[in-house]
Amino acid sequence: MQTPGPRRPAEQATRVRDLRASDADRERVVAVLGEALADGRLSAQEHDERTTRAYAARTLGELTGLTGDLSPEEAQPILVDDRPVSVVFGRTRRDGRWVVPVKLPLVALFGTVELDLREAVLQRRHIVLDALVLGGRIRLLVPDGVRVDVTGRTILSTREVRTRPAAEGPTIEIGGTMVFGSVRARAPKRTLRQRVRGRLGRDRT
Repeated sequence: MQTPGPRRPAEQATRVRDLRASDADRERVVAVLGEALADGRLSAQEHDERTTRAYAARTLGELTGLTGDLSPEEAQPILVDDRPVSVVFGRTRRDGRWVVPVKLPLVALFGTVELDLREAVLQRRHIVLDALVLGGRIRLLVPDGVRVDVTGRTILSTREVRTRPAAEGPTIEIGGTMVFGSVRARAPKRTLRQRVRGRLGRDRT
């Protein structure tokens, strides 16, 4: 997960689509264009034109415009959708390379919202998830170094936070109201090699 540079005043916040693209973002888009050429969805000329534009793109918004007609939203290489994440009697998931806006509304009415932040881009180092939960669930998967704070009003709801935050790491704040619901945030399971390295590091200190 990445975070942009220095924090800006609220009135000068960069639009999600205007965030700078990385080399890895460009390569993700080029890979999708290559698949589209291979199965005939793009002609050779279209592929060349879009690939040139991808490598020249400066923002995430410029990149998303190159693949919007090639695959459904959930399969896009980069997602810059800042609309509320909502579900009613079901399950919805947001993962992969996506931009987390400064404030993201979540609505879970007898359903489950799953957010995987391992490859996400945080628009700020302090993100607020404004939740409205009624008989629903919020599930977060966050990388090492990220703190998760549940500050919202909870009524007959449960919370479970098992993360590995860093002192200067980003913070995900879950606010709003949760009634007869649950919120769970966890870090990915460590491999045996990672656990051994962590133990050796503690022994050295």
